[in-house]
Amino acid sequence: MARNARVMHCTPEDVFDVLADGWLYPSWVVGASRMRDVDEDWPRPGARLHHSIGVWPMLINDETVAEEFEPPRAMVMRATGWPVGEARVTLHVKPRGSHTIVRMQEEAIAGPARYVPRAIMDIMLQWRNAETLRRLAFLAEGRASGRAGEPVTPSAIPADGSEMPAS
Repeated sequence: MARNARVMHCTPEDVFDVLADGWLYPSWVVGASRMRDVDEDWPRPGARLHHSIGVWPMLINDETVAEEFEPPRAMVMRATGWPVGEARVTLHVKPRGSHTIVRMQEEAIAGPARYVPRAIMDIMLQWRNAETLRRLAFLAEGRASGRAGEPVTPSAIPADGSEMPAS
């Protein structure tokens, strides 16, 4: 079972705000490339995220199912990625002072991935999930600090490509 952890500069509630927004899933999950639909009751247990994995044009439509959602402490999902298989992904979230520690564990539960030697699978998943937690941190910390606010509109960018004046 692959395990990763990351300290995030936000509250557990900030992390769960991101997890509760199913449309953000491909923004933080490495390998997910687009969202097709989100069940209205996401993230309640049994609700599904309908996403695609891969790189266009070679995409596979798949889904992730919420198994447990206990904000601001834990979330468990069953992620499918056929033909590779299915995985159970567990996120444990704990406050530590003014920060939050997010622990992620992932294990193959169905399909061919279950037969990959554990040492090899763990290395691959730890590498991928380190980036997944990094992306989740960007979103949660950005929301917490207010940086995830107003985008720069094209009209605010100088036509000559020069630097924008400091505000």
